[in-house]
Amino acid sequence: MTRNRVRLSGGADWQTDFRRRTTGRPPRSAMEIATVRRTLNHTLTELKRAIDGLSVAAAADLYALAWQQAAGAPPSETRQQRALLQSYKEILASRRWQEAERLQASSAPPAVASRPGRGIGGPPRPTSAGRTEKPKPARSSQQQDRPRKPLFPRTRPAARPTPAVVTAEQPSRPAQPGLLDTAKLYEIATGLRPLLEETAKAGTTTSWPRIRKRLPSLPRLHPDDESVILWLVDEDRHEGEPLLAALVTSGNRQMHPRFPVIAEHLGLPCGTNTTQQRTAWSYEVLKVHQHWRHRRR
Repeated sequence: MTRNRVRLSGGADWQTDFRRRTTGRPPRSAMEIATVRRTLNHTLTELKRAIDGLSVAAAADLYALAWQQAAGAPPSETRQQRALLQSYKEILASRRWQEAERLQASSAPPAVASRPGRGIGGPPRPTSAGRTEKPKPARSSQQQDRPRKPLFPRTRPAARPTPAVVTAEQPSRPAQPGLLDTAKLYEIATGLRPLLEETAKAGTTTSWPRIRKRLPSLPRLHPDDESVILWLVDEDRHEGEPLLAALVTSGNRQMHPRFPVIAEHLGLPCGTNTTQQRTAWSYEVLKVHQHWRHRRR
């Protein structure tokens, strides 16, 4: 029984950082959100022109700028703009666009790289005529009469190798990836939500290893970033929808240890002990399956 128990996330370090990155951010006013939308719409218009004109470098810069601007407002306030960005992402990842990127990279003039310490307008190097050679010291007759040392010195017998001490090395744990910026988290959450909706329609659950198989371009994520992404996915939900984050389980298809904290910051209290939290999670999974099963019809 103890082998299959879900160990809840203890400690307040990651929870404090999670609160700071989600609900702890200063709220945006209606005027600020309108400014974000207006600026983002202008960037999307310029991005569309760059895509139509096959301007690879400009499109890449505008695409990154658009996600930075979208991260300036809650996901529920930029739903249409992020959906349009998702469609542009498919274009930028298409084979036709990659071919245009290779053609433009091959036709670009090569950059002239100067060696360090040798500028273009630097002083010229002195010619051989202007160089002063150091006079060689004259060799005395005693030095000339000395016998020369053999070119190949006498070889000594090789020393016996010392036996190597075999020590048991512990396998090194892979280092955790660094935290991503907010713009990248918004981009990942926008692409993850449709996949979780398909999981809900199928009436199943998933996990982060399975998500990486479905999304090969998804980078390795820090556990704190995974929690923020799930919060962003459900912050984008319509009013009355259950939490799609409940479908992301641990490896043995049990409640994810961080789900209670994520649900609490989304307005769903799950209780204080393990039994209450598991009951709330099971009920939320049932509501997600029922909601999206009826939405499919």
